[in-house]
Amino acid sequence: MILHVDMDAYYASVEERDRPELAGRPVIVGGAAEKRGVVSAANYVARRYGVHSAMPSVTAHRLCPHAVYLPPRIDYYAEISQQIQAIFERFTPLVEPLSLDEAFLDVTGSAHLFGPATEIGRKIKQAIREEIRLVASVGVAPNKFLAKIASELRKPDGFVVVEPEGVQEFLDPLPVQRLWGVGKQGSKIFQQLGIQTIGQLRQSPRDVLQQRFGSSGEHLWQLAHGIDDRPVVPEREAKSISNETTFERDVGDREVLRAWLVDLVEQVGWRLRRHGLRGRTVQLKVRFADFSLITRSCTLPEPTDITHELWQAADTMLCQRLPAGHLPVRLLGMGTSGLDDTRLAQRMLFDAEERSKQSRLDAVADEIKERFGKGSLRRGSSLRNDDRAG
Repeated sequence: MILHVDMDAYYASVEERDRPELAGRPVIVGGAAEKRGVVSAANYVARRYGVHSAMPSVTAHRLCPHAVYLPPRIDYYAEISQQIQAIFERFTPLVEPLSLDEAFLDVTGSAHLFGPATEIGRKIKQAIREEIRLVASVGVAPNKFLAKIASELRKPDGFVVVEPEGVQEFLDPLPVQRLWGVGKQGSKIFQQLGIQTIGQLRQSPRDVLQQRFGSSGEHLWQLAHGIDDRPVVPEREAKSISNETTFERDVGDREVLRAWLVDLVEQVGWRLRRHGLRGRTVQLKVRFADFSLITRSCTLPEPTDITHELWQAADTMLCQRLPAGHLPVRLLGMGTSGLDDTRLAQRMLFDAEERSKQSRLDAVADEIKERFGKGSLRRGSSLRNDDRAG
């Protein structure tokens, strides 16, 4: 049995926890007044006004001008994420973080120590509430796909269990938009096919889905049947480290995508350094509104854990290697593979001084995170303002 634990409105909830006077008020992290600001997170009060993550700042201010707007504190959120992961690891060593605020846990082998998966899920939820004073939603199911859907179903403060014998009963009534990556445009395609629920998709012929969606058609068919054989892979054993996000609304503004990419890159860089790893290949993953998926990659001259170098590679691919006139983006992901744990960085002849400087910047950022979590250190705007060739 697999757990998916997802923190509710994580960034905003951390800020509310630390500032009790914000209780009951709309809180938006990011979304500062500058022209190209982007909402990183919004609490559930702000969401009632239509504010959501990845929304441009100007739109958020128009919808909810009286909200409390706070700058992101990624290093601080990362420190708290480590505390949450420490709770996970009390119950199982098989923890696969997806980002700072969510993770998969395989608790199959933990039942003899802590009871059935449902009981473990409740204990974890309670420990997060009591020790860290935050709220998590938990899904318990036979595989990753089902556990993630379950955790999202009754947010906030949700707890949903999918028993192995009840998979189709659970899935069939759900709208097809619940499938990973299916946004408004994707659901329009399904409407054209007369498909509104996952149950209807399950009854659709495989060849029809493959003709319409290509290789994604087979994937959709398997998900509709509750099939997902991916194991939970602890980060220390992973062959790659990545982060991705599915937007609540499709995003067509490149600057909004770049702003979101900054957070993904910073988290990946921090995770690499945390495990003493460097990546040689940088990947970009983009799913468009019509459910089509593309990946781009580039191989660096040598492995790196330097945030600035990861950013330059990812940003160049986003800005220069996507199809011209592409549809809005539903999902954006960034990762690195070809991991090297030798800890010995080769020095390139002409840029050793600059790389050393960037590495020191990362080290300082990580030290602040470890020692002074409440300190704010944000480099995103400087990254986004970098000049690029071309």
